Amino acid sequence: MDNIYITPDHELLRDQIARFIAREVEPFADKWEEQGMVPREVLRSMGRAGLLGLMYEGEYGGGEADALTNLVFAEALSQSTYAGFIITVLVHTDMASPHLHHAGNLQQKQKYMPRVTAGELITAVGITEPGAGSDVAGIRTTARRDGDDWVLNGTKMFITNGVHADLYFIAAKTGTARHDMSMFIVEKGTPGFSVGRALKKTGWLSSDTAELVLDNVRVPAGNLLGEEGKGFYSVMKNFQTERIALAAMAVGHCTQAIRLTLDHVRQRQAFGGTLWDKQTIRHRIAMLDAKTRAARQFMYHCAWSVTQGRDIVQEVSMLKALTGELVNEVVQTCQQFHGGMGFIRETAIERLWRDARVLGIGGGATEVMLEEVAKRY
Repeated sequence: MDNIYITPDHELLRDQIARFIAREVEPFADKWEEQGMVPREVLRSMGRAGLLGLMYEGEYGGGEADALTNLVFAEALSQSTYAGFIITVLVHTDMASPHLHHAGNLQQKQKYMPRVTAGELITAVGITEPGAGSDVAGIRTTARRDGDDWVLNGTKMFITNGVHADLYFIAAKTGTARHDMSMFIVEKGTPGFSVGRALKKTGWLSSDTAELVLDNVRVPAGNLLGEEGKGFYSVMKNFQTERIALAAMAVGHCTQAIRLTLDHVRQRQAFGGTLWDKQTIRHRIAMLDAKTRAARQFMYHCAWSVTQGRDIVQEVSMLKALTGELVNEVVQTCQQFHGGMGFIRETAIERLWRDARVLGIGGGATEVMLEEVAKRY
């Protein structure tokens, strides 16, 4: 389908990523699902190919690309049938390292950014806690100034890349007001900073997800990321990038599920013909495809609006809610059309079904997104 926002350079990037996925991901990712992580050499390979810092400055190894190019990257990446791999990469590129890019000072960027874009330092962002998810301002982790250091205490939960990341951007309260929070750079191995436990999930099995514990973690004052007390607004700003990336995952899952299902129903024999011969099957797939194509166009329009500098919190919240619900409708229906094989663990459609569920929860639950939409009318 034609897309007025996509250029020949975008198509070259899409082809590059498709070749990488076919060569480096799909043949091996079953093992990663068992191991619970994506091998770091795979991420370094992406870094060497220039794929881990598309929107960052060239002096740090970035590609200085715009939001549309970044969306093409996320959507192309989401053609993999292994969402654990996809989210491992997108947390690094679109959810964690942007905090360093947006708020880091020159010294911080020079120290970390070249290794981040090279895939030598994998990043994670610590915001969610046992008692605070979509309600970001409800976090209880604290940071107290002590001489030339900050001392952090608290627990983070559901942190993607949390087990094996090298560099963490941690949100902590630095005052008594509800929105008075700051972001801090915490390196792996800092005394008092540990993985409380690796979390076993229903989906995203090749993504390492963790509880993080901060027990009197002492970091230098220079590890404050951005302005003290402004961390909440930094998190809110980056949510727009994050939610477009998650929408790309959802649309990617939809297109893959429809592709797999079309192949299946055209071959599966039942009641004297193929499933494709059944009008109800054809019509339901056609409607799911129509909804997916419409969502995809809206997604690209949102990314284009970002390049125009527009305030699109309402539109991105709509997009996140829409695609988070749509992907579950599409994938579950496609799984239904696979019959019993759709419930077998080694099939791609079963994996997509498990992996899709969280897209209506993570990065802003559907209900929270719809409230963000409604309060802006």
